Amino acid sequence: MSYQFENKHFVQYFGSLETLRRNWGWFLLLGIGLILLGILAIGASTVTTLVSVIFLGSLLLIGGIFQIIYSFWAHRWSGFFLSLFVGILYTLLGASFLHHPEMGALTITLLMAVFFVLAGAFRIIYAAMMRFENWGWVVLSGVITLLLGILIWSQWPVSGLWVIGLFIGIDLLFYGWTWVVLSLAARNFRAI
Repeated sequence: MSYQFENKHFVQYFGSLETLRRNWGWFLLLGIGLILLGILAIGASTVTTLVSVIFLGSLLLIGGIFQIIYSFWAHRWSGFFLSLFVGILYTLLGASFLHHPEMGALTITLLMAVFFVLAGAFRIIYAAMMRFENWGWVVLSGVITLLLGILIWSQWPVSGLWVIGLFIGIDLLFYGWTWVVLSLAARNFRAI
């Protein structure tokens, strides 16, 4: 049985699925590789944290230098001083992260803890006040976020050395698992 569809997006969607089906083995290998990388990142979470802070510091330093150059290139622009200030701030922050990655990790972790506490509390209060459909799930999400922030904060400064690496490792694990499941499902896909 053959179907003809006029919808361009539908055809593109199933064309993409067909490509995924043809290359499912490569996507499976990608997923397995990401899972292994995630396990390694979790096992060496301190190293992962420091490497990620150094990477972030490098990006901030390079971005700051380009921002400073841009601000002088467009010096007649009314936002010259703001652009120059942001460039200097990025450059100093990036250089600081590169020079003291441990302090950078501690700072980022403390900011994450504060963000999680505030975001969790806001979700709980907002959902309890609005009581929209399925608001209980938002409250649960808020409670988990709030508790995560409190746990990170209560273990700070020690948590600053491993939390970022742990989060990166967990993200890699889930991302890898997603590719594994997707590739195995795509292996059996048949176009209409």
